[in-house]
Amino acid sequence: MPEAFENCALGMMSLMLDLEKIRPQQRVGLEAQGREPRSLLVSWLSEILYRVEAEGWALGAFRVSEMDETTVRGWGVGEPLDPGRHATGMEIKAPTYHMLELKEEGGRWTAQVIFDV
Repeated sequence: MPEAFENCALGMMSLMLDLEKIRPQQRVGLEAQGREPRSLLVSWLSEILYRVEAEGWALGAFRVSEMDETTVRGWGVGEPLDPGRHATGMEIKAPTYHMLELKEEGGRWTAQVIFDV
C-alpha cells in the first residue's frame, strides 16, 4: 500500500507540473490521517495538494516512511515552485471519492483516483 500512495502522489503531480524540471533540493514532511485506507489516500493527496497550492512547493518524488490503517507519514522531495521554470499543467482542486478504488490483488495494491479540476 505505501507504494500505491507514493505513485498516486506522483501521478497527481505529473498532471500539475513537468516532473522533469523539478530539482530534488529539499525534503518536505507530509502527514495525513483518515478513518480507513480509502479516506487516508484522499487525505494524503489533499495534504500534498495543500503543500503545492498554499506553500508553493514543486514536488517530484515521494516516500511513505510509516503507515497504518489511519495514519500515513512520509515526505516529498522538490524545491520552491518557480512559475517561470516549472511549466504548469492542469489545476487540481481536490482528490475525490467518486469512483475511488484502493484494493489489493495478488499481493499488489492498485488505486484509482479521480480529481476535481
